[in-house]
Amino acid sequence: MKQSNPNSLLTKATLLGASTLTVMSGATIAPSLPAMQDHFASVGNVELWVRLVLTVPALFIVIGSPLAGVIVDRLGRKPLLVISAALYGFAGSSGFFLDSLFAILCGRALLGLSVAGVIVSATTLIADYYIGAARASFMGLQAAFMGLGGVLFLSTGGSLAESSWRYPFLIYLLAWLLLPLIVTFIYEPRRVNPLTPQRGNQPSTNASTPTKLLLLIYGVTTLSQVIFYLVPVQLPFYLRSLTNASASQSGMAIALCTLFSAIASMGYGKVKTRLDFVSILPLIFFLMGIGYVQIGLAGSYALILIGLAIAGLGLGLLMPNMTVWVSAAVPDAVRGRALGGLSTSLFLGQFLSPIVTQPVSQKFGLGVTYAFCGTLLLVLGVSFIAMKRQVTAFTATASKAP
Repeated sequence: MKQSNPNSLLTKATLLGASTLTVMSGATIAPSLPAMQDHFASVGNVELWVRLVLTVPALFIVIGSPLAGVIVDRLGRKPLLVISAALYGFAGSSGFFLDSLFAILCGRALLGLSVAGVIVSATTLIADYYIGAARASFMGLQAAFMGLGGVLFLSTGGSLAESSWRYPFLIYLLAWLLLPLIVTFIYEPRRVNPLTPQRGNQPSTNASTPTKLLLLIYGVTTLSQVIFYLVPVQLPFYLRSLTNASASQSGMAIALCTLFSAIASMGYGKVKTRLDFVSILPLIFFLMGIGYVQIGLAGSYALILIGLAIAGLGLGLLMPNMTVWVSAAVPDAVRGRALGGLSTSLFLGQFLSPIVTQPVSQKFGLGVTYAFCGTLLLVLGVSFIAMKRQVTAFTATASKAP
């Protein structure tokens, strides 16, 4: 059977469409959280449980991503993507029908496992199909589409939440519309079989895997996501207490952050031609840090929107930088597992966010929490500039070490 062309419009559109499913997993229902909390007010500790409805998929993405990485390396990319997209629509929409907060949490757990399969298989396919500058550009485009999808889904979710907190769960059924496209236009790439011994003087898989570099990338990603997820998890409550904002206004605010993230992601390819991976990190931290300090100090809805826009620019550079960095650093035979590890670190940070930040925000307030996290990001940015030579030397050494 003749393979599809990875440069065809339909193949690219299918990959980008599948990628948007990942951003839907949590943020789509963010505007519903205050109303959901009111509906389940009789449940003990409802404030934490409702926030976990948003973030529990991240925990199961953490659990599922390493397994997904093994599956795509051993059994193939496309089969996992098909199965995961089918499960996604079922699990994601379950919140519309269920009337138990804990049953909804179970559905969100299944959603997390499906997202792990989608994000690992789709991102690995992109890394397989494209190389060099083409890979950097397309992964920037992938992040941009995830951002634009977030704008659409958050805006729609906010509007639907005005009628009922249940309606945004129906948006997850869009995954089933992508299934025929995945089956038709995605093909399994030719690749090295990791179970087959390498011949000649080719390096072994273990010897060429830069473990120390991956740990650095994973650590930075986890920390950044703990801080980033203050926006979808806490912002609706912050806006309601500060400006009495409605669900649709909260959705639009989060969507604005996502929109500016998409704008930055589309420009990642050009940024990468001028800066190396390490040099991009301070830029990311400065933009996110300035934005979060602005959010924490703002006293009006309009000023918070400015902070969200600035933070979004930094966020838009973060994931394409980390994804391209990992894809370029590891051999083909373990790419799925390495990207699975990146997904694990990404969503581990998202899951940990309310657990880490909720006690701080309860004691000091959300404004102080945003400002503190912004200051921490600025300090990290300065630190990476001050230690640029040492960090670059470490990454070069780590890339060569087993």
